[in-house]
Amino acid sequence: MDHPVRQYWHLRLEQVRERLAKNHFEAHVVADAQEAVQLILKQIIPAAAPKCISWGGSMTFVKSGLYQRLKESGNHTILDTFDKDIPAADLHERRRQALLSDLFITGTNAVTEQGQLVNLDMIGNRVGALTFGPKVVIVMSGRNKLAADLPAAMTRIKQYAAPANVLRLDKKTPCAKTGRCHDCSTPDRICNYWTVTEKSFPAGRIKVILINQEMGL
Repeated sequence: MDHPVRQYWHLRLEQVRERLAKNHFEAHVVADAQEAVQLILKQIIPAAAPKCISWGGSMTFVKSGLYQRLKESGNHTILDTFDKDIPAADLHERRRQALLSDLFITGTNAVTEQGQLVNLDMIGNRVGALTFGPKVVIVMSGRNKLAADLPAAMTRIKQYAAPANVLRLDKKTPCAKTGRCHDCSTPDRICNYWTVTEKSFPAGRIKVILINQEMGL
């Protein structure tokens, strides 16, 4: 068999897609980031017809190229919450306004085999939009985000994703020195808001794209 690893992951992702669908998410499996971008640009966004689009922190969103494509498209009002050229207070306000965007794009820290989304946020804008506000939410997830169950997902986030993101963001926390969670109380702590999304309400509001590639942390 050609590409047995990719086929293995395709089978795993399809099983998770079925469970997500039972939990009222609209779920898709795609071969790679390029296919994910095409799905979003050619199917999901036209069907949603958003006037305003925004996003939460997601390496997958940026590395897929979708971030740049949307910024350059000129077809929608864009609330760019990644813009480093504006003052911090203005950026914070833009994140608040993004909660009322028509379409919000983000990643996820973990997807369980039971079809749950598990996330841990610093300021809560990403998980806030996931739960309520935007009319449509797109979640992009690499195959590396799969976890056996909720405890495994939470362990993955605390022991790997959070310390790795602290290093990426150059935060001053104990885990930046050890690579392990210390349940700290430092000002730079990024582990503040847990969210477990069991089901999408209304049905289909959250659209999960499972990518058969290693994407993000």
